[in-house]
Parts: sequence; C-alpha cells; structure tokens
Amino acid sequence: MWEPDRQSRSGSTRAGTGAGNSRSSGCRRPISSLEGSVSTLIRSRRVRLVTWLFAAGAVAALLLTTALANPASAHGSVVDPASRNYGCWQRWGNDFQNPAMATQDPMCWQAWQHNTSAMWNWNGLYREGVAGNHRGAIPDGQLCSAGRTGDGRYNSLDAVGAWKTTPVANNLRVKLWDQASHGADYIRVYVTKQGFNALSKPLAWNDLELVGQIGNTPASQWTRESQGVSIQIPANAPGRTGRHIVYTIWQASHADQSYYLCSDVEFGGGPSTPPTT
Repeated sequence: MWEPDRQSRSGSTRAGTGAGNSRSSGCRRPISSLEGSVSTLIRSRRVRLVTWLFAAGAVAALLLTTALANPASAHGSVVDPASRNYGCWQRWGNDFQNPAMATQDPMCWQAWQHNTSAMWNWNGLYREGVAGNHRGAIPDGQLCSAGRTGDGRYNSLDAVGAWKTTPVANNLRVKLWDQASHGADYIRVYVTKQGFNALSKPLAWNDLELVGQIGNTPASQWTRESQGVSIQIPANAPGRTGRHIVYTIWQASHADQSYYLCSDVEFGGGPSTPPTT
C-alpha cells in the first residue's frame, strides 16, 4: 500500500531535494484548502436547500390563498341560510386550525377534522345521473352528504348535533349562489316538520315537508354577482318554532347534476350557540 510519508522520506534520502519531494508535495493537498472546499460545498447546499424551501412555501401559500378565495370555482351552494359546509368555511376558512373551534363551533370542528376538503369544496356537494330519483339515490341518514358523495368527503355533514343556526322567519327566502352560472331545471326547498329533533335524530326523507320551489330558470334570469349568479327562492313554513333543518335540492341545468344542501335554522329566535364541551 502507498504511504506518502514513507515515500517522501525515501525520496529525500536517495535524491535530496529532487523528484521524491516534488512528487510528494504534489499529491498531498493542504488541510486548510480541503476544509475550505468542504465548507464551501456545505454552504452551497444550504443555500440551495433554503431556496427550495422558500419556493415550496411560497407555492403552498399561493395554493391556500387561491383555495380561500375561490375553492373550486365550479358550482355553488345555499349561502343564506348557509349550508353546513359553506357556513363552516365562511366562519373558519381563514383560521381552520384554531383549537378554539372545538368548543365554539364543535360541529364544524368535527367536520374540519374529518376532511378539510368538505369545506374547501363547499360548492361541490352533488351527485350525477340521479335522473330525478332523489329518494332512491340518497338513503335516510345521508341527506346532508348527498348519499356520502365525493368518496366520503362530506360524510361529517350528516353528523347529528348542535350545528350553528341562522335565525329565520316562517316566511323565508333561500339564497342559492351559482358560481358557474348553470341555472336550474328546478329548485325545491324543504323544512323539517314541527317536532323533529335535529339534536338527536339523523335526517330522513319522511322528516321533510316541501315549502317552496321554482321551475326551470336559466342563469340569465338570476341576479348577477361578482362571481357567478344568485337566486332567492321564497318559502313558507308555518307552525315551525325552534331549531330545524332547511333542505334544498338544486337540479342544475347544464347536466344531470343534483345538489343536496342542509342549512340549520332557528325559527322565531336568534342563532343558537352550541354547548361548550
């Protein structure tokens, strides 16, 4: 095995300051120079890593900002009284990791924990190819998730509990926002019957009563919004008091696409406050 120090000494003995020393000095790199090269390499890699992390963070921030501003930019929902996932997005979209939500808004908290996409995609709660057979497509207990559509993304919306409510009168108007200007073949508004307990019972078809509807209405007849169009459907739900669920079916005109939207309301009072846990 080649040993530089031994060869250097041997060369020096045989040839004084000749070829032996010259060869040895050419093969042995000064330690300070080697350390400097390693240090430069490490700094260079650190700079590249920091640059990459900064770029990745910027992209993530841009995607989040886009999601907050326009989650899917494709469809729509009932925005007044707010549907369950639209309301959760509206209240917590800018602060969805805040642990205070667990006590201030526990039903939204469980929805965010289950799948954040249910809120980012608040405007995509639909099924396709139902052909008007809504009861056949959506089982009892799954009305608010549109029959667990979206690979289960919206399942948490079926959860029974103290969802935040919107105060309404018995003569109410339901506002639907259509971002993509699909228009409607029809929109039907239902309300739970008096005596239904939304705090303990999953929603079933027999719990609902039709209280308002409109027929074919192209988007050109809707109210123009900054993004899309909106329409208000008049409804009359006499005899209701307290907590109820407004259930809206929107049959979009552009395809066989049916939206199923649950809104929690309070008749004859202010908005309810979920209990602190």
